[in-house]
Amino acid sequence: MKKISFVIPCYRSELTIKSVVEEIDSSMEKLLDYSYEIILVNDASPDNTFSVIRELCDEHDNITGIDFARNFGQHSALMAGLRESCGDYVICLDDDGQTPADECGKLIEALENGADAVYAKYAHKKHSVFRNFGTFMNEKMAEKLLGKPKELYVSSYFAVKRFVVNDMIRYENAYPYVIGLVLRSTGKIVNVDVNHRSRTIGTSGYTFGKLLNLWINGFTAFSIKPLRFFTAIGAIFAIAGFLYGVFTIVKYFVIQVPQGFSSLMSVLVFVGGVIMLMLGMIGEYIGRMYISMNNSPQYVIRNRIKHGSSEEDHE
Repeated sequence: MKKISFVIPCYRSELTIKSVVEEIDSSMEKLLDYSYEIILVNDASPDNTFSVIRELCDEHDNITGIDFARNFGQHSALMAGLRESCGDYVICLDDDGQTPADECGKLIEALENGADAVYAKYAHKKHSVFRNFGTFMNEKMAEKLLGKPKELYVSSYFAVKRFVVNDMIRYENAYPYVIGLVLRSTGKIVNVDVNHRSRTIGTSGYTFGKLLNLWINGFTAFSIKPLRFFTAIGAIFAIAGFLYGVFTIVKYFVIQVPQGFSSLMSVLVFVGGVIMLMLGMIGEYIGRMYISMNNSPQYVIRNRIKHGSSEEDHE
C-alpha cells in the first residue's frame, strides 16, 4: 500500500483548514489502495490557525502540525512540510479550499501513469484580477528564466514522487523556490484539469510586495540570465555610445552644428539609471550569496505536534 503525504502551508486559515482536512479524509476513503498523512505548517499566522491545527492533531493520529517562530513565506512552509513527509507521493495544496482536495485522485493517477510531477490546471481561475496578474507574471518568469516548458501550467496544487522530494529537500539555502526545485529535478511534468473554487472566506495573503519578492527570489535563486541580459544591455550601450561619439565628431567638423547641453544631460541621466539598475541587480545576487554563506535558515520551528504529543524544536 502506497502512502500519500498532503502538505498544506497555513496562514490566516482558522476558518477554512478544518473543511480542507475533512475533504481530504472524505476523498481518501474512496482511494482504498493508499494510506495517507496530513502535514499542516503554520507560517506564524496572526490568528488562531495553530490552535485549530492543535485540535486537529488531537483528533487525528495521521496529522502533524508544525508552527513557525516567525513568518517565512509559503515556499519555506512547503519545504518544512516536504522534509516532514514520508509518503511515496506528496501532494501540496492551499489552506483556503480553493484547490479542490476531492480531485486529488487525478493527480495520483497521473503519477501512477508515469509522470514524476503533476500540476493542477484550471480552466477558469477564481482568484482576483491582482492575483491572476501575479500568476501570469510568475508563469512568464519561470518560462523565460527557469526553462519551464511554455505549455506547462504551474500552480500551488501539485503532486510529486518521493525521489523528486528527496532531491528538492537537498536545497538548504535561505531562499527556496519550489517551482525551480521541481523543474531542476525532472522533465516528466504534466498537467491535469481540475476545478478552481471561489474564495468564500477571507482574502489572499499575497500582497504586491510578497509577489515581487517571490519573482525576485525565483530568478536570483535558479538563474543567472538577468545578469547576462544586463551584460548584453551594457554592450549595446557601449557600442551605441561609441557610434554616437563618432557621429558627433563628424557632424561638428562637417556641418559645424553646436552641441546641446540638454541632450547631453538626458543621455547621461538615462545611462546612469541603467548602470544603477545593473548594479542593483548584481547587489541582489551578492546579498543573497552573503546571507546564504551565513547559514540563514529557511525556517525556524517553534513547535511540532503529533497526535498526543508536542515538542519544542528549532531548525
